[in-house]
Amino acid sequence: MRIIVQKFGGTSVSSPELREELVARVREALVAGMACVVVVSAMGRSGDPYATDTLIGLAREEYSGTTPRDMDLLMSCGEVISAVIVVNTLRAHGIDALAMTGAQVGIITDDRFSNAEIVSVEPDHVVRRLDEGKVVVVCGFQGVTVNGDVTTLGRGGSDITASALGAALGAEVVEIYTDVDGVKTADPRIVPEARTIEVVGHFEVCQMASEGAKVVHPRAVEIAMRSNVPLRVKSTKGGGPGTLIATARRMGWPQVGDARTVTAVTHVTSLTQIRVYPPEGGFGPQADLQVFETMAANGISVDLINVSPEVISYTVPDHVGEQTDALLSGLGMKVHRRPGCAKVSVVGLGMRGVPGVMAKVTRALAGQGIKILQTADSHATISCLVEAKDMERSVLALHREFELAQAGNPTER
Repeated sequence: MRIIVQKFGGTSVSSPELREELVARVREALVAGMACVVVVSAMGRSGDPYATDTLIGLAREEYSGTTPRDMDLLMSCGEVISAVIVVNTLRAHGIDALAMTGAQVGIITDDRFSNAEIVSVEPDHVVRRLDEGKVVVVCGFQGVTVNGDVTTLGRGGSDITASALGAALGAEVVEIYTDVDGVKTADPRIVPEARTIEVVGHFEVCQMASEGAKVVHPRAVEIAMRSNVPLRVKSTKGGGPGTLIATARRMGWPQVGDARTVTAVTHVTSLTQIRVYPPEGGFGPQADLQVFETMAANGISVDLINVSPEVISYTVPDHVGEQTDALLSGLGMKVHRRPGCAKVSVVGLGMRGVPGVMAKVTRALAGQGIKILQTADSHATISCLVEAKDMERSVLALHREFELAQAGNPTER
């Protein structure tokens, strides 16, 4: 049995017209001889009646202290509503379909409510229904603990559901349908000439997602990469092949990757730079440990980390900037806090070992008079911290410097 998993986001199921597009995509898969699993998100976005954020707001109107366990139970309702509506739509078009919750399709998680991790998938029930010729419509974003408590997988969790089911079922491909036509070389709202990437590796997309690209959840890409399941990001409205995300060569798939130095430019906003200076007499040998253990103990995520004998620098989300300052000042450390920053990154496996990439990054930003506040890099990324007001110009400048609007591999200068 050839299996395809198709995931449709909240905007893709939010109106009768868009659900008609969903039906068309499912029918195409069935005509091609595929057994079809459809994963759906809650309908619409914040403010829409059944969107997840709307459900959260409903609970907090009554009592702001709703427990994480109860909140997960409530948040899972949006996907249940969506799945039933989609099943009814498919049946109205003569397609035999069945709705199933995360628990019913065998998604078992740990008990970290609101951000649970999948520990196993037991898809026998799904396989039986597919053997019966049904399209199985699955509630994304949710699972269940071994004790039977409903859990949710965090923002973008329906991508994770689709990828995990694709891996467990040995799917030929997992299709991620969204309101854009694929993975772009930058956010098209900032860079109008951003190009849709035709083929890219799992690892690069995982890096892009981790550095701010919003198209696919990084955990979903990690699951697909471990299982060597291709992902394809496409527009719900059709009209093109979208972006194929794959790692190894597979029969029928094009070769992944080319000689590009940089694949995309990404960005993250609402960051605060923290610079910790030594107290009188200098840092002791355990100062860096004390700083980062304090962050960990208070659940504060850190990024763009630079440690030297003179200063410890890193970033935190803006909303915990003041808390971070207070915690470190309480340890007797001198802290400089700079809120209102953004991180811009160039991502690409092709930059590894290539001289001059950082020179091009600095040239692009210097040409716009943009000050780099801090940098960090890996073999696949170079990230620069800039002021938030300079973020859009930084993304534009880097995209143009590396000629990402052009297909292929521009000549290095």
